[in-house]
Amino acid sequence: MTNPRGAVTITDVANAAGVSASTVSYVITGKRTISPATRRRVEETIRTLGYRRRGGSPAPLAARAGVLAVAVALDSHPGAAMEFFAAAAGAARDLGFDLLLVTDDTGTAGLHRVTSAGLADAVIVLDAGDDDPRIPVLLASGRPAILVGRHRGPAAVPLDFAPAGQACATHLAGLGHRSIAHLTPSAGNRLRYLAGFRESVAHRGLEALSRPCGPEDVPRCLDELLPGPTALVVHDEAVLPVLLADLGRRGLRVPADVSVVAVCSATVATRQRSHPTAVVIPAPELGVRAVELAVHRLDGAGELEQEPVTPALVIGETTGPPAG
Repeated sequence: MTNPRGAVTITDVANAAGVSASTVSYVITGKRTISPATRRRVEETIRTLGYRRRGGSPAPLAARAGVLAVAVALDSHPGAAMEFFAAAAGAARDLGFDLLLVTDDTGTAGLHRVTSAGLADAVIVLDAGDDDPRIPVLLASGRPAILVGRHRGPAAVPLDFAPAGQACATHLAGLGHRSIAHLTPSAGNRLRYLAGFRESVAHRGLEALSRPCGPEDVPRCLDELLPGPTALVVHDEAVLPVLLADLGRRGLRVPADVSVVAVCSATVATRQRSHPTAVVIPAPELGVRAVELAVHRLDGAGELEQEPVTPALVIGETTGPPAG
């Protein structure tokens, strides 16, 4: 039961969710790590009860800060993140807004500071997963939030990676590859890519494995994998130049000895000596769409369902038939 005086409190949320008030506070502020199951339960309760942090209602038009916050975790795709921010900044400027970049590793603490202080009228979250810990912070703030990468919803700019995963497997299978390794961090939209990749691999009867691999892990990963797979799919743009250099030191030619497909930004693709076959992340389009949707919601113009953005596979110089 909620507070009879009207405003929903943290205690109301805690009672309804079956947790302590401090747990609800930690979920909202990100000051402590909370299990995904508990976080989801608190998030759903916040949404159901309509809890808003004190002072968390959106500001009227006259009192707007004229700022949109963009939460970016600069992990495995910094090139894509910067392309996104640059395009978003241009779109925001055209609509009379400035951008505030929030770059905490998780985005939680930074978002809490920004929303608590009323520094931004709306928040855009890049690479938002379905169990993203930043979502309760946004729900409690009461400010419009745009989730970039979440699959569906009126506040989402969905990014559908599954067809790109299928296209990669289809391309490599068409060249004759039967053994493929997928090197990837395991988070967010990368999982949807992997689902499409695995579905297509299974359909074609190919041998494939997936292995987490950061830039510092490249020598070890290649030691463990090679010889073996005739094609590598690299789903971390920070890994791509390290991997290409390491293959060269081993005397392996790309694509004569091993093919490489990258998932990366256009910025990173164009910096490579050989233009890679790549799933190019459409970061500029996502940035523009996110800003337009944020302003649309601020203006109270109603719901606007977005069609998913689908990255395209661009054939380059790093894939070819397997050796032998």
